[in-house]
Formats: sequence, C-alpha cells, structure tokens
Amino acid sequence: MAEPVPRMADFRKSRWFALVWAVPAAIVLVSVAVLGAQWLRSLPAMQSFITQFPGQSSLPAGTPVGFPAWLAWQHGLNAFIMLFIIRSGWQVRTLTRPDAYWTRNNKGMIRTKGSPVRISLNLWLHLSLDTLWIINGVVFYALLFVTGQWGRLVPVHWDIFPNAISAGIQYASLNWPVENGWSNYNALQVLSYFLVVFIAAPLALITGLRMSPGLAAHFNPLHRAFPLSAARKIHFATMVFFVAFIVVHVTLVFATGALNNLNHMYAVNNGQSWLGFAIFSASLVLMIVAWIAARPFVLRSIAGRIGTVSR
Repeated sequence: MAEPVPRMADFRKSRWFALVWAVPAAIVLVSVAVLGAQWLRSLPAMQSFITQFPGQSSLPAGTPVGFPAWLAWQHGLNAFIMLFIIRSGWQVRTLTRPDAYWTRNNKGMIRTKGSPVRISLNLWLHLSLDTLWIINGVVFYALLFVTGQWGRLVPVHWDIFPNAISAGIQYASLNWPVENGWSNYNALQVLSYFLVVFIAAPLALITGLRMSPGLAAHFNPLHRAFPLSAARKIHFATMVFFVAFIVVHVTLVFATGALNNLNHMYAVNNGQSWLGFAIFSASLVLMIVAWIAARPFVLRSIAGRIGTVSR
C-alpha cells in the first residue's frame, strides 16, 4: 500500500502538475459564463443593446477584402513556430536538470565578462525559434501595412467597444454573432488580434531580450526600472495569454464554420470546399512529426553543428 505514495509525490514534482488545476477551473469558468450570458440575453435591455450593436464595426476606407496568399503562409508558419516556442519555453521554466548544454564556439559568440555563455539545450532551441519568429514578424508587419491589411486588425471607431461586448455575450451564450471574416472580423476578433499582434508580441520580445543570456548584463543600468524578476513574470504571463488565445481561437474556428474558416486562412478562398481542411490537416501532421522528432538526441545533433554541446 505504500508504493503509490512516491508515485503521486513524483507526479506532484513533475512539470505537468502545475497544469492540473487549469482543467477544472476552465470547466467552472466556462459553465458560469455560458449560463450568465444566456440569462443576460433574456433581458429586454440586452436584446435592444445587441440589436443596436450587432457585433461588427466598419473598416477604414480602402481596406482590401479577403486574404492574400502571403498571409496564409505566414499564419501557418507562425502557428508552427509558436507551438515549439511554447513547448521549449515551458521546458526551460520547469526542467531543473537539462538534457544537455550548448555553447557557441565561433568568434561572434555572446560573452559575459569575457566568457562564452553556456545555456541549456532547451533554451538554445527557444532562442533559435524566437529568432525565426522575429524574422517572420518583421516581414508580417511590413506586408500588413504595405498591402492595407492593417485595416482589418486596427480599431478606428469607438463603437468597436460596445460591439465587442455584444459579440462576447453572443459567443458566451453559444448563439454566435454573424460571421463574415472574409470581409470583416467582428469587433471582439479585431480587439483580440490587435492585442496579440501589437501588444502581446512586442511585450514577449522586449521581456525576452531583457532575460536573454549575455544581454541581461547590459540592462544593469535599467535594473531598478525594469528588474529581471519583473521581466520573467511578464514573459510567463504573456506565454499564458498566447496559450489561452490559441485554445479559444482554434475552438471558435471549428465551432463557427470549420470549412469556411479553414478555407480563409489556408486555401485563400471564401468557399465551402475541403481544400482548406486538407492543407490544415497536412500542416497538423507536419507539427506532430516535428514534435515527435524534437528529441534531445536530435536537438543535440543540430545544435552541435553551430556550437559545442555538453551533457
């Protein structure tokens, strides 16, 4: 009878135990939100409010209709990179004994007090993926403003806020707002995407730079204004936000018209064919294969080509 005790103790010490509380908490929060929203929608005042603000705000003049091919490619690449950024970031935070360490071995290596920085293999992967994510983001920002697609993500009218509240209540009551994502997102989507693209992403970058090995020492003059401990907390909170956004985003993509939504972002059309689903499925298979392949011995082999890997 004494044998299960250490097993439970080991589980409590694992990096997965920290996530156990999230499942029952999410079920309770979702249940309360749905019941509360359905009660609100039964009130005449709320029905009048939704009629006045159906959930969508007008776009700036000249905003293009539909999605260009470059946006579909960037969306898929960003999803792939973010998956492994979150995975490697969680491993950096929770693993107390890394599988290996990596040291850059060329003349341009990052140094602290004259010595090369030695980091865990998981942190090496995290920083490498961050670099790809930043490059992809710079290209995204440039094309977003050059092509006028920014108009779909940047709020320009004050009615965006009451319309967002309306859309949120409609979502929560499980009676979805009218979807027309090909030409215009609803107000809640606009605010969510604006927060992700223009607030959360830069915040992740700034806090990541503050924590970066070899660069942290250069922030010493700003330590009081921006301490390392604060950067860590904000960086982790930003990761939690990204995870929550991805879960809600993917859920709504499938719940509010999967074929049409997947065609928008993967097949670049406004139809009901299975092409978008097929491309999405292929990308999902690629993610699964990459997830399985990202084993320590594979990472050691890749990292060893551009540095020194030690156990």
